[in-house]
Amino acid sequence: MQDQLLKPHEVGVFALGGLGEVGKNMYCVEYRDEIIIIDAGVMFPDEHLLGIDYVIPDYTYLQENKDKIKALVITHGHEDHIGGIPWLLRHIDIPKIYANGLAVGLIHNKMQEHRHLTYRLLEFFENDIIRFDKLSVGFFRTNHSIPDSFGVVVKTPHGNIVHTGDFKFDFTPTGPDADYAKMARLGQKGTLLMTSDSTNAELDTFTKSEATVSESIKDIFTKIDGRVVVATFASNVHRVQQIIEASIATNRKVAIFGRSMEKTVDVGQSMGYIKAPHGTFVSARALKHFSPHEITILCTGSQGEPFAALSRIAAGTHRDIKIAPGDTVIFSSSPIPGNQSSVSKTINMLFKREANVITHSPLTDTHTSGHGGNEELKLMLKLIKPKFFLPVHGEHRMLKMHAETGIACGVKRGNEFVLDNGDVLALTKSSARVAGKVPAGNVYIDGKGIGDVGSVVLRDRKILSEDGLLSAIITIDADTKMMHGKPIIMSRGFVYMRDNTPLANELSTMVADHVHDTLKNTKGLNVAELKKSITRLLNDHIYTKTERNPMVLPVIKTI
Repeated sequence: MQDQLLKPHEVGVFALGGLGEVGKNMYCVEYRDEIIIIDAGVMFPDEHLLGIDYVIPDYTYLQENKDKIKALVITHGHEDHIGGIPWLLRHIDIPKIYANGLAVGLIHNKMQEHRHLTYRLLEFFENDIIRFDKLSVGFFRTNHSIPDSFGVVVKTPHGNIVHTGDFKFDFTPTGPDADYAKMARLGQKGTLLMTSDSTNAELDTFTKSEATVSESIKDIFTKIDGRVVVATFASNVHRVQQIIEASIATNRKVAIFGRSMEKTVDVGQSMGYIKAPHGTFVSARALKHFSPHEITILCTGSQGEPFAALSRIAAGTHRDIKIAPGDTVIFSSSPIPGNQSSVSKTINMLFKREANVITHSPLTDTHTSGHGGNEELKLMLKLIKPKFFLPVHGEHRMLKMHAETGIACGVKRGNEFVLDNGDVLALTKSSARVAGKVPAGNVYIDGKGIGDVGSVVLRDRKILSEDGLLSAIITIDADTKMMHGKPIIMSRGFVYMRDNTPLANELSTMVADHVHDTLKNTKGLNVAELKKSITRLLNDHIYTKTERNPMVLPVIKTI
């Protein structure tokens, strides 16, 4: 980039993920021959990305400049900040990964599934300064929905670049206080650029404290006579602890369901973040020995994910848990935008099975966000006092609103930047400009593969899911250029051919005539061209007859 976009004396700041979206956070600071990466997250697919497990950033630029990379610094342990680490390590040998506390345990646990990859993970502490030749990195503690969340300060020759990470200002947190004094000192010293969490930029309030939710959950538990099923984010360790404490207070045993929840509880217990007396947790097999009022089931599926524990419980397909009348299901979360319909479907299925369902509402505080509302964003701006401001971690409207908040809080108009992934902000002590763009697309992970699912494959999956498949199977003698028998028409997800014999015969005859004429009027057998012409023929005719566009797949066998 140095020769193409940045001038030798400029510092470059850019995102490979996290701008215009909520997820796959990855931010980079580059100065001459040094690159510091902040976070390496994934984004979970929406309903249109059929068969996709994760979305990660395009690492092309980092691969091309791997010799410049000095470290990957992790702000906290959520999947949209650490989930991409194994995929990044497949392509780039990161010299050192720095993380703190719970994030260290979660990363080690994640890497157990990728034992063939080598990595060097070091724990930083909040007063550490990690020095490189030209850049250095420091930290400040924040509050979020997971323990050990930090902002990152990258010191450059032109000034400090402050990345807030995910944060809210919780004055009665369940863990340590945020380091307000250090934030204020950063502002007093002068901040060149702040990149800041925009997730809740549209909310004109302070986000409620976790302490409020804790009291609400305990109160709800005291009013429930039957079995309790609680669904929440597995990564929200504070909330998991609150649910366990409420269970202990009401003399309930806790059973854990869902792979990610089991991992979180295991790591949280081993590192001291989840505390419970011996005997609190019981296995699925042991549940039959307890009365309903003695049981809490803690599970995944608060977002209506089809294969998560709660969705299978609601559908009646879970191996160990069957909903019974009198059970109470608590959603200790709010639907992520795009998941509302899935959550509603799960709730409806639970009601059909005669469960009581409690969701987050003004009357039942079962959830609070880990991201600060607009008033908290203002407070961060006032503490850090940035000269230039780059909102991150949000959809475009969130970034835009956060930018306007920055101007209202003292950032000079023109010094705020609403950018897209890949846009490079070039900085000096006194100037900032958009210098150009580096590659920054999406890479789709299907199963354990990487990069093997592109837009063409996704388009094909969409067609198959909506209009199905039609195949025409033709057998040709390569020597005589004659067809053997009539073409066989097969359908999957388009129409049931046994019930549509006239259409099947019509298509078979049409293909036979076309193949016969083509073979008669050409010298050689060009299978590829013949397939293309059959596809065009069937596509046009089928749309005329049915107004549908199935995927057409000609199969030509030569004998």
